[in-house]
Amino acid sequence: MGKLTTHVLDTSSGKPAAGMRIEVSILEGERWRALKSATTNGDGRTDAPLLEGAAFVPGQYRLQFHVADFFRAQGRRLPEPPFLDRVPLRFGIADASANFHLPLLCTPWSYSTYRGS
Repeated sequence: MGKLTTHVLDTSSGKPAAGMRIEVSILEGERWRALKSATTNGDGRTDAPLLEGAAFVPGQYRLQFHVADFFRAQGRRLPEPPFLDRVPLRFGIADASANFHLPLLCTPWSYSTYRGS
């Protein structure tokens, strides 16, 4: 059985993004259905996979990372509105028996991601 995991790094400080909220949704027809909300731990990871087992099925997914809230909580002054507020990662899962690790590397001004192992 496959699973979906993530890891968030604050590349402006060179540290894990501890305390960042993440929302997981699946596309059903034309609407997104919320599946789960999680917060990263001290290592910038969630304590458990975002999805696994029977909850992880083929489909179109979206992770929303609450980047602006995270940086504000760190004491960073951001413009209003912030350049990056919630960063959405939309991706497709064809083989739900595989493991998908989607790291996010971010600053208040940029982000990047990739499929990890």
